[in-house]
Amino acid sequence: MPRRLIHATGAAEAPLRTALREVREALGVPGEFPPEALAEAAEAARAPRLPETDATGVPLFTIDPPGSTDLDQAMHLARHGSGYRVHYAIADVAAFVTPGGALDTEAHRRVQTLYFPDGKIPLHPRALSEAAASLLPGQQVPALLWRFDLDAEGRTHSADVHRALVRSRARLDYGTAQRLIDTGAAEEPLALLKEIGTLRETLERERGGISLQVPEQEITEENGAYLLSYRAPRPADGWNAQISLLTGMAAAEIMTTAGTGVLRTLPTAPDGAVARLRRSAKALGIDWPHHVSYADLIRSLDPRRPRNAAFLQECTALLRGAGYTVFTGGEVPSPAIHAAVAAEYTHCTAPLRRLIDRYTGELCLAARAGQGVPEWVLAALDALPGEMADGSRRANTVERESVDLVEAALLSGRVGEVFDGCVIDVREREPDTGTVHVGMVHLEDPAVVGRVESPRPLPLGERLRVRLARAAPGTAKVLFVPA
Repeated sequence: MPRRLIHATGAAEAPLRTALREVREALGVPGEFPPEALAEAAEAARAPRLPETDATGVPLFTIDPPGSTDLDQAMHLARHGSGYRVHYAIADVAAFVTPGGALDTEAHRRVQTLYFPDGKIPLHPRALSEAAASLLPGQQVPALLWRFDLDAEGRTHSADVHRALVRSRARLDYGTAQRLIDTGAAEEPLALLKEIGTLRETLERERGGISLQVPEQEITEENGAYLLSYRAPRPADGWNAQISLLTGMAAAEIMTTAGTGVLRTLPTAPDGAVARLRRSAKALGIDWPHHVSYADLIRSLDPRRPRNAAFLQECTALLRGAGYTVFTGGEVPSPAIHAAVAAEYTHCTAPLRRLIDRYTGELCLAARAGQGVPEWVLAALDALPGEMADGSRRANTVERESVDLVEAALLSGRVGEVFDGCVIDVREREPDTGTVHVGMVHLEDPAVVGRVESPRPLPLGERLRVRLARAAPGTAKVLFVPA
């Protein structure tokens, strides 16, 4: 999970956009797709491998950010006896990608979609990811159709998955979905998202799991000046995420029962990491009594408040040890859980944007059908964790550089100004800084977290007035010094 989600708007030739193009070039991120991969994508878009089962009668709908066209998931929710029935369709990328072909090779090179503030670099050509393979409304698309029967408390009673042709009826964004639910105007399939999502959140609390509601940081350009604001997640964001978590947990159980699969694992955070977060909480003025658990604290925070938003961003540090663990021959790894989910879990709901989801989907299909795992899947398993780790490192680098550029753009032209902030982290002296003490300071306004260097020890957890020493997108990261 990224530390921050950032979205930028503004003229294409603005300094920030120019700097972002330079970052893409410096990092060597993938550019245009090779001609042979584009040719394969065009052919696959015209003639995908279609499933025998027709489930177009299920009135699915999607919920995604405004303007999204790479739609991985669609759902339909209904009452079923005393509980619920959930249909969850996942884009069937394997219906379009031939194993070992040019398109497959390019997907393994890219690994995942990369997100920059001003756009994205997709995992698959847009002819597939934003058209033929996307669960766009009114379009008949091959999919992996999951069906869950839940009891009255939201617990999974049964789970199944098979290939089917599906058709979404409506594309909603989070704001619209939230408004329809809040005003009572939502039809039952959407209205049940709150009911089921809330039940699943309760189960998450019971098992000790935690979902971080990290705000998006949005920078916009107005009259040549940059403005920074947060968009706090809505309740509907969390309810929607619970359906994806439900699927990932079910997929993990199917694979562990079958004895072959890939889990998304995360070890329990070391005491030192939690202690660091306690220091950050103190620095940001967040009360964290020792008898209150980390999970309970997170749930008590309002992400619309800047200090809480900053702390939630810092909390994503506990997710940085996540990885993928392959197992075969019935030898399920131990421990096998994802600490934040507090259960066995895998990624399987975003195959348009993440390579490994195509493989976990195939593993679940084979297990549920009682068939052998396809050879092309088995042949790729051992290499997948390393590929995904490399892809994640590249995505994290993109994110860090983007954050640096956005904050430098925001503060460009304000060098020399003094700001009120809090020291939220103090680092060991770095080899190239000599006697300089290094830390991180969180400004009260604007909501920026930046590096601070001081000739004296920094007061962790205390307020500090700092002067902006440098900020120029494309040439220097933000740096503060004590005022």
